[in-house]
Parts: sequence; C-alpha cells; structure tokens
Amino acid sequence: MKPASLPVLRAIRLLDQVRERIRYKHYSLRTEQAYVQWVRMFVKWHGLRHPRDMGQPEIESFLAMLANERQVAAATHNQALSALLFLYREVLGMDLPWLDGVQRPRTPKRIPSVLKVAEVAALLSALPTDMALLARLL
Repeated sequence: MKPASLPVLRAIRLLDQVRERIRYKHYSLRTEQAYVQWVRMFVKWHGLRHPRDMGQPEIESFLAMLANERQVAAATHNQALSALLFLYREVLGMDLPWLDGVQRPRTPKRIPSVLKVAEVAALLSALPTDMALLARLL
C-alpha cells in the first residue's frame, strides 16, 4: 500500500520513522518537531497503542478532545490533523479516505483595522472643531 516512489523506512521505532520520512521529504526542522510532538501525544493519549491498530474512532476522539477539552486554536487543530495525516499516509502507508471528511475548525473572522474614507469623514465631522483640526493633522 506504500507509494512506490518512497524508499523503505530503515528506522524501527515509530517516532524515528516519522523523523526519517520528514527528513526525506525535506520538511523544516520546526515542522518535524511539531509533527513528532503531535504523534507522541496521539499515541500517549490512547494508552501507548500503535497507530496501525487504531482507526477512525480514535483519530476523531483525539481531534474532538483537542477542540472541546483543550480548546486549541483552529490553526493548532489543523496542525495536529496534518501531523496525523502525514503519519498515516506517508509513514504507515495507509490511505484514510474518511479523514478527508473530518471537519476542520473555522478560523474566526478578522475585523478590519482600517477605516474606509467615508467612515473617517463621518468621524471627523462628529468631532468638535478644535479636536477635528487636531485629528485632521494626525
């Protein structure tokens, strides 16, 4: 089930296999550290079971725990999901088509920090004359 283009992993331990595959694909050191951390946390949270013995319920429960109990940010949740996708697809060679359907958290809408021209004009017209002059200079 492994892609033919990837070489066979030489490492024996799971986290070493993750590191080996990440280095083969030339990911950054920070990505390697983050992915290894997420894989370690996933395995520990499920009682040190091997990820090959786990499936959809375990992955979904881990991601739900991150979202509900730990209340991690959307970017953190997506990073954990990406690490698990990498583990299953690239390291273990298992395709998880149902994992594509896992709902990712929404990033909060950002409120613009710059006023439009009409909003600035309305603000300046509402100020007293001396304050409006000072505001216009700024």
